[in-house]
Amino acid sequence: MASSFKGEDLFGSGPHRFAMAGQGMRAISLAAVAEDVTAEGSAWFGDLELEVHVRGRLVAASESALWDLRDAVSAETDTDNTPVPGTLIDPHGREWASMSMYRYEEAGGVDRGRVWSVGYLCRFRRFIGT
Repeated sequence: MASSFKGEDLFGSGPHRFAMAGQGMRAISLAAVAEDVTAEGSAWFGDLELEVHVRGRLVAASESALWDLRDAVSAETDTDNTPVPGTLIDPHGREWASMSMYRYEEAGGVDRGRVWSVGYLCRFRRFIGT
């Protein structure tokens, strides 16, 4: 099975792996909330939003083909400040519904050899209320 986001195979050109970020409750220091350094303890302020990271390499036969892959991935973050959620699926068929890609980061420069490639990290989040 191939991984995908909104039905598009954005990551299949090269190796990639999925990882879930921290899960649980959002806790904030009462000293920070009260602006009083003597306040003790923490307060719970709701659940953390679900976050999944995809890290890998985009691989193509030419520089222009690599740019096509980069543009396709980064286009998912260009939504005029309005995330468009979709289903994220890992290579094993695990699905996360209502996820939005909110960040695409390249890791290092482009490698040139028999193929062109660049490392990346994509961050997905299920925003509260979506």
